[in-house]
Amino acid sequence: MTKPAFEITVHGTPGPQGSKNRNAAGALYESSAKVKPWREAVKSAALDALAYDEVWQPIREAVLLAVVFTMPRPKGHFGSGRNAGVVKPSAPQFPVGKPDTDKLLRSTQDALKDAGVLLDDSVVTDVSAAKRYVLTGPDTLSHPGAVVRVWCLNAFKEPTS
Repeated sequence: MTKPAFEITVHGTPGPQGSKNRNAAGALYESSAKVKPWREAVKSAALDALAYDEVWQPIREAVLLAVVFTMPRPKGHFGSGRNAGVVKPSAPQFPVGKPDTDKLLRSTQDALKDAGVLLDDSVVTDVSAAKRYVLTGPDTLSHPGAVVRVWCLNAFKEPTS
């Protein structure tokens, strides 16, 4: 596979975007308090990556967005006492609970758009996403966060003669 057009590592707890609640006045707000810090973390990492690229333009063509979200393990997955740092054998291998992968992608895509990586999140035509626990596989981090890669799909076209 070719080199990604854009790649970052984001540090922080991934936050889902999409579920809304209403307050007493009827105004809508995000149900997860993690959305805003997560979007800021993604935007900040993206802006740092683009800081020295004076010719960067937001991507306007079809892209493949690949993200591996590293989620924190719940405290209940660990032993107690002298086994406090050891994952229990009964702990699940994959994070199957909330947040939903599609809602994590939504907040990440919007942050990439806000940072100027993508012209709009509608240019994302192909997606590869995974939720994993800390240090449990390829591209997982030693702490919560995500590895984000963007490939321009037009780069995969065969040259015409």
